[in-house]
Amino acid sequence: MALSRRSAQTVRMSAPPAARTAPSTARNRDPILDVLRTRLPTKGLVLEVAAGAGEHAVHFAAALPALQWRPTDADTEALASIAAWREHAGLRNLLPPLRLDASQPDIWPIQRADAVVAINMIHISPWSATVGLTAGAARVLPSGGGLFLYGPFIESDAPTAPGNVEFDRSLRRRNPDWGVRHLDDLVGLAVAQGIALAERLTMPANNLLLVFRKP
Repeated sequence: MALSRRSAQTVRMSAPPAARTAPSTARNRDPILDVLRTRLPTKGLVLEVAAGAGEHAVHFAAALPALQWRPTDADTEALASIAAWREHAGLRNLLPPLRLDASQPDIWPIQRADAVVAINMIHISPWSATVGLTAGAARVLPSGGGLFLYGPFIESDAPTAPGNVEFDRSLRRRNPDWGVRHLDDLVGLAVAQGIALAERLTMPANNLLLVFRKP
């Protein structure tokens, strides 16, 4: 475990060439890790969909050395960034990144995973990507396996934070297919795919972490 902590600290100090960084990662990775640490299986394979720059993958793999962490993304530059972070960290349990388009679950390069994680994905991608994500998760997860989704959501029984309202507007100005999703729509979609919402966890900065389980 000491080696894992040193690896994570080294990664935080400097970004290697070709690696991207996101300021939000430094703020949200530890609260997310606190949730994952007690809910992921003790061993097995975690599939991260839309891993982006790869900073979360390095941080989580360093903190959870008994798990194999497989980062994926559909974007070529993201895959290069993940690979750069992985080489820099030197973590045995952080697997090479794979190209994966969430909207095409029938051709995912992964046949089985013990958990699926997607962070800040579904509001900056078309709804078809969320449809594919839930369908793919339902296919690769074992019974009891979890799909973990982090990000902002709109809830019918709770007021939406003004910041999330403005964020939704800004996203839709950038791309009409993007936007903060309604939790009820997501739950209905997941149920149709055979997975159910098990936990709704309040996170910092008006975000939620949703845990769906395959019965």
